[in-house]
Amino acid sequence: MMVPGILYLLINNYLPMAGIVIAFKKLDWKKGIFKSDWVGLENFRTLFDSSSILGSTFWNVLIWTIVWAFFATFTNYFFGMIIAIMINRKDTKLKGFWRFCFVLSCAVPMFVSLLIMRTMLQPDGAINVLLRNLGIIAQDASLPFFTDTVWARVTVIVVNIWVGVPYTLLQLTGVLQNIPEEIYEAARVDGANAVQIFFKITLPYMLYVTTPYLIA
Repeated sequence: MMVPGILYLLINNYLPMAGIVIAFKKLDWKKGIFKSDWVGLENFRTLFDSSSILGSTFWNVLIWTIVWAFFATFTNYFFGMIIAIMINRKDTKLKGFWRFCFVLSCAVPMFVSLLIMRTMLQPDGAINVLLRNLGIIAQDASLPFFTDTVWARVTVIVVNIWVGVPYTLLQLTGVLQNIPEEIYEAARVDGANAVQIFFKITLPYMLYVTTPYLIA
């Protein structure tokens, strides 16, 4: 009865770890992984050599991955938190309607949403046409959302905000609704202002609950 579980562990956890030997070999697909020549730390020296193709590619990808991870997490959490706090204020009316407007992007299947966004970002898509009609760009010009590296990276981050903020909004809405109102009332009685209440009560409570989500 333990065989399926053991096979799952071997295939998904331990077998990929055996691929570590590739890092110390000059991989030759004709010879195979285990018959390729052993080169020791040569691959690692090449990795840290910015003049080599492997080194330059690796560091560019690594830096972009770190930038992407930071902005993908920070922007989603930050904007989702602000929107959740604004919607959950007592003075905000039609809370359900505003939540619906923001959650609509994740209610539609993700494939359909991203396909629509891809069409809108084309050279003759809705965004470029709108910018031409407003006179922001020339009539024969278009923003290079897909062809320029910087534009493409910024576009990916912005689209990720559009897709990811609703999930954060829903999570933090549940967290905000579970904070006891008595704590806020006690803070106001003690003379705390809105900024102090946010940094001393709301933010620590949200971080305590959502830390596993942030790590992921």
